[in-house]
Amino acid sequence: MVMNASVLATLAGPPGPRRGRAMGELSLVKGGAVAVKAGRIVAVGTTKSIRSQWKTGREVDASGCLVTPGLVDPHTHAVFAADRAMEFEMRVLGRSYQDIAAAGGGILSTVRAVRAASDMDLEKGLAARLDRMLVQGTTTAEVKSGYGLTPRHEIRLLEAVRRVGTRHPVRLVATFLGAHTVPAEFQDDRAAYLDLVCDRMIPEVARRGLARYCDVFVDKGAFTLPEGRRVLETARAAALGLKVHAEEFERTGISTLASRMGAVSADHLMRASAADIRALAASRTVAVCLPVTTLFVGEPAYAPARRMIAAGCAVAVATDLNPGSSHCYGLPLAMSLACLGLKMTPTEALTAVTINAAHAIGMAAEVGSLEPGKRADLVVWDVPSPLHLPYTMGANLARTVVVDGKVVAERGRVLRGG
Repeated sequence: MVMNASVLATLAGPPGPRRGRAMGELSLVKGGAVAVKAGRIVAVGTTKSIRSQWKTGREVDASGCLVTPGLVDPHTHAVFAADRAMEFEMRVLGRSYQDIAAAGGGILSTVRAVRAASDMDLEKGLAARLDRMLVQGTTTAEVKSGYGLTPRHEIRLLEAVRRVGTRHPVRLVATFLGAHTVPAEFQDDRAAYLDLVCDRMIPEVARRGLARYCDVFVDKGAFTLPEGRRVLETARAAALGLKVHAEEFERTGISTLASRMGAVSADHLMRASAADIRALAASRTVAVCLPVTTLFVGEPAYAPARRMIAAGCAVAVATDLNPGSSHCYGLPLAMSLACLGLKMTPTEALTAVTINAAHAIGMAAEVGSLEPGKRADLVVWDVPSPLHLPYTMGANLARTVVVDGKVVAERGRVLRGG
């Protein structure tokens, strides 16, 4: 059990992601407690009421602290090899994302590193990144492939996600992103690569059950809108859920198409138009904003989150952890930038990394809020209220992280064996 929370932010509420004003409603319980049995939440309420109704086993004392659901990161590229630190300096000196790619950096440099890496290297790297995410409060995360770009190497990446996911506390949701970019060997025949993705990779990934979702990057230098449509239609026919990289550097209309096709999320959205926002608001597709990426790549404008919220979009926030354009592990920093860059309120930002983020990866029935029947994933923060979480930057405020009712991290250290 978790007892004596200064404030318990349950995020409990009606089914479905939060929209509009509801994004600022956290369903707070002062002096709150959570009762847990067999890894599931059985009761939520005041400490007095929980003590009177439930036998106490091991207790986590949250006196003076904020308690929230475990954070959910709905967009990461956490399985990769090597790093791209040299690109960071190039970016600081004024080179654009496209300039760096044209100079031999970008996604294709990571593709080369992944193809040269062993399976053990990929798994060790992913596990180490998940440790860094876990100690900052992330208990569930989506992880994409996309740095292999051949049938063999894309499957290697997804198999690494599966294997690490069976032994790491962070709960993983895998996404196939073979349509990340066109690899070097297909630069003169992109149609052949698209055929490979649609005719061979997607069916194989679906047959093996290696991914829950299929993503496609539609933008300048990546794939076109018609190409993106083909990928999404192929994935849907293979019974994979749909996600898209949308409107990041140029407005393409893929977010509108994705919302009409029933995609679970459309991500990035820095160049989303009024029409895109209306389409997202009228759909079940979650708008996932990635403010760390906007800052990291030096783009002048953040995603129009305030207009999205006003229009009725369900908005989530993610780190976009990757080696090139967002080398960030912590959702608390993403929350701070959601407030400063996206102009979201602190309560909206917390909703965006909990229940709305859970909806963005199809996990809201299990995680994202503290309600009876859900997984007992929660974080005890060394702050007294939700306002303080994004307000304090540069410090790890997660005192205790609990997954499935077990303490898995304490004061910045992963506890092996729970």
